[in-house]
Amino acid sequence: MPDKPYRPNVGIALFNGAGLVLIGRRFRDDGPEIILPGLEWQMPQGGIDADENPREAVMRELWEETGVSRAEHLGETDWMNYEFPPYDGPPTHRLAKFRGQRQKWFALRYIGRDDEIDPLAPRNGQPAEFDTWRWERLDRVADLVVPFRRDVYRAVARLFAEFAGPATG
Repeated sequence: MPDKPYRPNVGIALFNGAGLVLIGRRFRDDGPEIILPGLEWQMPQGGIDADENPREAVMRELWEETGVSRAEHLGETDWMNYEFPPYDGPPTHRLAKFRGQRQKWFALRYIGRDDEIDPLAPRNGQPAEFDTWRWERLDRVADLVVPFRRDVYRAVARLFAEFAGPATG
């Protein structure tokens, strides 16, 4: 795997006014993606297109995966990496082409209404990734994701802990 590159990616910790983050439940039949029973949840994330900067990518990915277009920037991390687990499926899938993901995480404050969130509608020709969503405490999310993402999620929880509480001001 060391000869494969990392896939450039953004991750999104979307906080509501109560300081909870949005998580989505991945479809079980989402192609060759690795999903373990009880660990189907994750925060929105996605690839950075060629010639796209991470701040543009984060808003595009957030909209594509959730329908959310109204969010304020709170903070961002440096780049973090995680490795994909071994994979022997179709060679065109990202798990076969990349070693893992190189992510920049963004903390955003949602300024819309819950009824505006719709993870099921396809956008920009992208199929839905989540079949449902909910608000969750940031410090609990790492326990709900597949093991290969947990270290990054724990780092994100530490780095964005200041946003995990009721919004002030």
